[in-house]
Formats: sequence, C-alpha cells, structure tokens
Amino acid sequence: MRTPLLRLFTVLASGLLLAACALTPPPAAPGAAQAKAELLWLGQSTFRLTTPSGKVIVTDPWLRPNPKTPAEYKDLAKLGKVDLILVTHGHGDHIADAPDLALMNKARVIAPGDLNMVLNTLGVLPPELTPRMNKSGTIVPFPDVPGLKITMVKAEHSSLFAWKNPATGKIESHYGGEPVGFIIELENGQKIYHMGDTGLFGDMKFIGEYYKPDVLLIPIGGNFTTAPVDAAYATREFLKPRFAIPMHYGTNPLNRGTPEQYMQALGQTNTKVVPLQPGEKFSF
Repeated sequence: MRTPLLRLFTVLASGLLLAACALTPPPAAPGAAQAKAELLWLGQSTFRLTTPSGKVIVTDPWLRPNPKTPAEYKDLAKLGKVDLILVTHGHGDHIADAPDLALMNKARVIAPGDLNMVLNTLGVLPPELTPRMNKSGTIVPFPDVPGLKITMVKAEHSSLFAWKNPATGKIESHYGGEPVGFIIELENGQKIYHMGDTGLFGDMKFIGEYYKPDVLLIPIGGNFTTAPVDAAYATREFLKPRFAIPMHYGTNPLNRGTPEQYMQALGQTNTKVVPLQPGEKFSF
C-alpha cells in the first residue's frame, strides 16, 4: 500500500512529465528538414523559383514573346500562384510579362528603383506593386519567412523601357534605371545569384567573396552579355559557386554562346554546371 508521501511524489512526477511533453515540439514531418528549392527555367533569364517554404518567385518574365518558352507557359496562369517578381532591368526580354503577371497575382515587382518609378508614373503598375529599392539594398519580402532575403547588386549593362503610349499609339523610350543582379538568400541559408544581363566586371570578385553564392544563374550568350569564355572566367576566378546554370542564350542569332562552349572554357573546377532545357527543373 502506498504511503501518502509516495502518492504525493508520484503525482508530482506525473505532472512534471506531462508539462515536459507539452513543451516538447512535435516531430517534424518526414522530409521537412530536407525541403529543397526548385528552379524551373523557361528560357532567356526567366526562372520560376519555389523556395523551401513554398514561396514562388519569378525572375525577368519574358514568356509570351519568347521563342524558347515551352508552349504550356505561354499562358501566364500556368505558372500558378506567383508571390514575387524580380526584374533586373527595363529591356523587353526581361520585363515584357511582368506587368500582367503582377496584376494577375497582386504580386510586387522588385526592380531598380528608378525603373519602378517609371512604371508607376506611366500608369503601367500601381504604387503598391512597385516598391522602391536600389543596389546594396536588402529586403525581407515575406514577414512570415524572415530567413528569405533579396539583395540588389551591380550589373554591367544598360536599361531602357520601351512603352507604347495608348494616347498616340507610338512607342516611347523611357529611362529604365541602372541594371542590377539579385542575391536571393533562401530560408535554409543557400544563396542564388541571378546575374541578369551583365558583362564581366571586377566587382564580381567582391560579390563572390562577400555573398558566397551557392547557385549561379549566368548569361552566356555573348553580344549583349558575357560570352562563354567571359562567363567561365567569372565562374572560375571570381564567384566559385557549387552550381552554375547557363541562361540568356539561343533566343536570337546574336546570342550565339552555348553551354558546351561555357563548360569547355570553364575546364576542371569544383563548380557543377547544370545545363537545362526550357521547361526543365533543378532542385537543390
């Protein structure tokens, strides 16, 4: 028979055990800790990035006019719900579908601040969808995902926004701000460097050393951007990512660079090149 003291000890021990169980978080769902990011390449500089927490970010949306876009994605709705749009500069092959995609999803467009001001003042997009930021600026676009960050960095290119004036029916050229690239830091700490349209420049070394990108989205077409040899030099000497995905090639006769030329120029490195076809995905 239990003594009163033993019964008291048993009750107290049971209470402490229940409290400890209540404070212990439930086990993670299978595979939750290993959630991966997914990149779907749709040609040129357009990617649909799905982050580990499920946020969807589209870069440089040029889909309907792009000859390399898979037929399915000529319909913007087939992208699914889009949470954020990143635009590196004002050229048509990077921004053409951004306004419609933004309005369709009520998604903000993160672009060079001066370009967003132009989109706003021309009435292309409303102020709530055209926030302002600039190079070296970092934002946390989703309050519920504090680990997901977007930083603007330099790109060596130009930027002009061609707009058809509805009153005159004529095409007008408007200043498109300075071109940029984006460092996308994911919830799991991995970093993607979307280089936009850029030529080779010395500060790529700083970007490599400071941001330490894991995945590089690098233009290789030449003429308008780095050619395969320049892209290989930047990859090998400056950026040194774990993965590199070639982009911005093969959409017109002037974008002559190929992944094969890029890989040949790159030679033996620790970077794994992932040459995708439009419509193919890469998870990491």
